[in-house]
Amino acid sequence: MQKLLTYILLIVTYVSFSQEDPKLFTLDANYFYGTILEHNPDISHLITDHPTGLILSYNRKTYGFKSWESRYNYPDWGFSLVYQDMKNQHLGENYGLYAHYNFYFLKRNLMFRIGQGIAYTTNPYDKEENFRNVAYGSDLLSSTYVMLNYKKERIYKGFGLQAGISIIHYSNANFRAPNTSTNTFAFNLGANYLFDYKDEPDYIPSTEDKKFKEKIKYNLALRSGINESDINNMGQFPFLVVSAYTDKRLNRKSAIQVGTDFFFSEFLKELILFYSVAFPEDNVSGDEDWKRIGVFVGHELFINKMSFETQLGYYVYYPYDFEGRFYNRLGLKRYFGGKVFGAVTLKSHGAKAEAVEFGIGIRL
Repeated sequence: MQKLLTYILLIVTYVSFSQEDPKLFTLDANYFYGTILEHNPDISHLITDHPTGLILSYNRKTYGFKSWESRYNYPDWGFSLVYQDMKNQHLGENYGLYAHYNFYFLKRNLMFRIGQGIAYTTNPYDKEENFRNVAYGSDLLSSTYVMLNYKKERIYKGFGLQAGISIIHYSNANFRAPNTSTNTFAFNLGANYLFDYKDEPDYIPSTEDKKFKEKIKYNLALRSGINESDINNMGQFPFLVVSAYTDKRLNRKSAIQVGTDFFFSEFLKELILFYSVAFPEDNVSGDEDWKRIGVFVGHELFINKMSFETQLGYYVYYPYDFEGRFYNRLGLKRYFGGKVFGAVTLKSHGAKAEAVEFGIGIRL
């Protein structure tokens, strides 16, 4: 009898837990038709037709069972598969895998999605067989896509429709030259389906105290990777960035940052030597210091255990002129506990990427 009561208690506990935190999700499929934007005249010969493709997505719903969900108006999180036919024989086709968030506005009729991932291109640059593809210097690319859609769920039972615009960006962030990249602006039309729609709960209002205080935090981050200059076939070299900064939380969502970066980029050392030999008219001696020091201000947007980081920097130690004194960084961080984090960021000068940085850090 005691065992029977124990089993019944376990079953009731399981059912109660399931009802308190339902794992509802949607699947959506979108067809898109667009055009490659000529952001750089060097890719004009690659724009010959209108790209088409498919976006398939899994979207996990949130209803406020965790405090961060109501803070952002109950977003979805999920994964996307993107197929794109670039409609150009030199560009080939791209296949991408992304993690994404969906944010909702206007009584949840307007959806904004941002996804970040990695893509495989079928026809990258080759100096002999595909030298015209100056957009993709490697077969693996960093990719970002955004989607702004009018979306209606449950028009008929679990089925709904959505339509709007999307932008898909592909770049290898100077992992290997060339890297002119592409941006596709597209119109998309699709359908969605909510599984277990009959069990959908009500959204739980926020009960968080709006007052939030936290002391100034001190951060140390190490970022590294490999990259190449814009000179084709010069070779890939490692780099190291040491960052020290403070941040101050303004509220539960946002923090501001002030700090400094120390850059040790081997590709720049090789580039200085190359220009000193190949272009003596540029008055490059070859002895210029290839190290740089920058100061920056930034903002961090916290979403659950993830955060989105943006920074604007200025080189205060800049012995060799490379792409100007201003630089910017944006990317994603993932916190493990309250202090340790991992990060993937893109460092660039305006729209010109320098490197994808893989980092680890601590926040004290």
